[in-house]
Amino acid sequence: MKPTDVYGHIAGNNRKIVGLVLLFPVALAAFIYAFFFLFALLGETPTDQAIQECNEIFIGIVPIILGIAAILTLTSFGFGDKMMLGFSGAKICPDDKEHFQVYRLVENLALKAGLPTPQVYLIPDDSLNAFATGYSPKSASIALTTGIVKKLDPIELEAVISHEMGHIMNRDIRLNMFIITGIGVIGMLGEILVRASGRSRGSSKKGNGAALLIMVGLSLLLFRYLIAPFIHMALSRSQEFQADATGAYLTRHPQALVSALKKISVDPRVEALDSSSQMACACICNPLKKIGGLLDTHPPIAERIKRLNSMT
Repeated sequence: MKPTDVYGHIAGNNRKIVGLVLLFPVALAAFIYAFFFLFALLGETPTDQAIQECNEIFIGIVPIILGIAAILTLTSFGFGDKMMLGFSGAKICPDDKEHFQVYRLVENLALKAGLPTPQVYLIPDDSLNAFATGYSPKSASIALTTGIVKKLDPIELEAVISHEMGHIMNRDIRLNMFIITGIGVIGMLGEILVRASGRSRGSSKKGNGAALLIMVGLSLLLFRYLIAPFIHMALSRSQEFQADATGAYLTRHPQALVSALKKISVDPRVEALDSSSQMACACICNPLKKIGGLLDTHPPIAERIKRLNSMT
C-alpha cells in the first residue's frame, strides 16, 4: 500500500469534516432566516414593540441557556469517557498472560502513531465491537468486547485497534460530544422559547412578540429534529471513513481491516448499549438492534470495504 494513497483519503475526509462542522451554524442561521421570511410573507411584520418584547425575554433566557450549555460541556469533558465506559459495562483489561497480546498491540500502535498508550478496557459481551473514548490522547481509552478479542485473528484485532487509534488521533470523540451537546442546547432553547411565548401572549395583548417567539422556537425545534440529525450522521460517517484510512496507514494492511469488518458486521450488537443510542457513533460498527437506515451513524460496511480496497 502506498502511504500517499492513504494521505489522500485522510485529507479528503478532513475537508469533508471541516465542511460539515461549518455547515452546522450556517444551516441553523439559514433555517431561522427562512422562518422569518415565512413570517413576513404571512403579513406579520414584527413591530418595534414585538422586537423589544422578544429582546427582554431573550435577555432573561440566554444566561440560563449559556449556563446549562457550560454545565453540559464541562460534564462531558470531565465525565463523558467514564459515562461511556460505564454504560457499556467496560472493565479494565487484566494485565495477565491471557491479555498480553492485546496490550502489546495497543502499545505498538500507539508508538507508531506517536501517542501515549491508551488504557484498555474489556466489555463483557460475546459480540464483536469496539470504541475509543477520551477528549485528548492523554486521557484516551480503547474498549473491546471480549468477543472481538477471542474471535479475531491477531492481524485483524490489530486493524480494529488501529481504527480506534485513528479516532483518538483525529479527536473525533471530543468533536462528537460538542455536536451532541450543541444539538441538545438548541432543542432546549426551542422548547423554552415556545413556552415563553405562551406566557408572553397571556400577559400582553399588544404587538406580535409572542408570535415572533413561537416562530424562533419552532424553527429551533424543527432544526433540532429534522436537520441536525442529518448533519451529525454525515459527520459521523466521514469520521468512520477517516478512521479506516488512518488505521490502514498505521498498519499498512487495509485488507486486515476489511477481513475484520466482515466478521464484525455479522454480530456487532452490544446488549448493554441497546438503550444508549448516542454511543452508537463511537463504535466501529453500529451496536444497536436496528442496523442500517437513512440516519445510521455508520457508512455501509460494503462502502467501507470498497474504500479500503482502493487503498491497496
